Amino acid sequence: MKAHDAMYIGGQWRPAVGQDTIAVVNPADEQVIGHVPAGTAEDVDAAVRAARDAFPGWAATAPAERAARIAALRDVLVARKDEIAETVTAELGAPLGFSQAVHAGVPILVAGSYAELAATYSFEEKVGNSTVFLEPVGVVGAITPWNYPLHQIVAKVAPALAAGCTVVLKPAEDTPLTAQLFAEAVEEAGIPAGVFNLVTGLGPVAGQALAEHEGVDLVSFTGSTAVGKQIGATAGAAVKRVALELGGKSANVILPSADLAKAVNVGVANVMGNSGQTCSAWTRMLVHEDQYDEAVALAAAAVAKYTVGERVGPLVNAKQQARVRGYIEKGVEEGARLVAGGPDAPLDTGYYVAPTVFADVTPDMTIAREEIFGPVVSILKYADEDEALRIANGTVYGLAGAVWAADDAQAVAFARRMDTGQVDINGGRFNPLAPFGGYKQSGVGRELGSHGLSEYLQTKSLQF
Repeated sequence: MKAHDAMYIGGQWRPAVGQDTIAVVNPADEQVIGHVPAGTAEDVDAAVRAARDAFPGWAATAPAERAARIAALRDVLVARKDEIAETVTAELGAPLGFSQAVHAGVPILVAGSYAELAATYSFEEKVGNSTVFLEPVGVVGAITPWNYPLHQIVAKVAPALAAGCTVVLKPAEDTPLTAQLFAEAVEEAGIPAGVFNLVTGLGPVAGQALAEHEGVDLVSFTGSTAVGKQIGATAGAAVKRVALELGGKSANVILPSADLAKAVNVGVANVMGNSGQTCSAWTRMLVHEDQYDEAVALAAAAVAKYTVGERVGPLVNAKQQARVRGYIEKGVEEGARLVAGGPDAPLDTGYYVAPTVFADVTPDMTIAREEIFGPVVSILKYADEDEALRIANGTVYGLAGAVWAADDAQAVAFARRMDTGQVDINGGRFNPLAPFGGYKQSGVGRELGSHGLSEYLQTKSLQF
């Protein structure tokens, strides 16, 4: 798609207040593919005012009509799914097949789920002699990351619109073209002017202005825990609601009774997808000591199938590439054994990192504690289930994870003891209706399904 040199505010593409722009770079070949405006606080203010003006009318719109508009938006995303996939591949670097299946396909599922929820959700209930109404919070400031550029937008905007809220979106500066495409889809779907607004810009400028704007009632942010803490502090000072989906260091726990080969292969695939740039990726593989050597060999063989430039794309930018390579170097320095990949750039051009597997990793190592956000798997050993649980829970994060066992009941028993918001049992499939979010420093609140919708609602009770 061709980049817009404007903001989408109040149902129109408007010139930005300033002249500064952001270059959009294809991470596979390092070439500039477009420029978008670098929004200022003035642009954010105009967008928030447009959202505030549109809020009363949208909030008063019948849920069935809101559902119809979201369904129309889903239909536009379906019609433009090839363009979506190509755009994501161009600015994020994901292989086209992955972009088609995940980056374009999942947002369509999520948008469809909220079209159905908006039509069927009960926005009022009787409690004794009271009637409780669930009403929209108001204007939502949505700040989204680059790793799943459309999914993260839809996971915030669709429930907000279903609830009756209006939205100002500030997307990540690395992937703004997908956000502009989404704004086009909103317009094509007939969503009223001002209900959705888009301001492109840098996080410390446009993002900060949105988070602290007095006209924003709720800030929904997905990104790093460090930035999430700043946004939480800003919102807290204004007694403003937040929904934060932050970092992760997820454990893939393989119990001795599990199908080891399947668990290892699926675990490696989970990390290699999206080049490891997934906050819920199972980057720590926990294996019983009696099966450890076999698991390491299986992981090395599995990673060998992920060809750089084909099945594994580049990281999003040069800074991210350097960060991940630094973690790999740190793993070697601290004594982990490199069994696949390494810190050297696998290709001369593009922000690629070699798919990497570490063995002999201990829980105190940096690569076992901190979020790497790249195609790096660390394999740790445990002696019994209690030790496995201590390792799995031994981080500040608690976003996602996986447990494998001979039967679901055994895996569930272990998963119930994990300090984790979402756990896949024996390779469980993605469910767009299941709540997603974390324990501890992995965030506050939930996305997807009815739990995601409730984040954008507030309660009012009338007593009779």
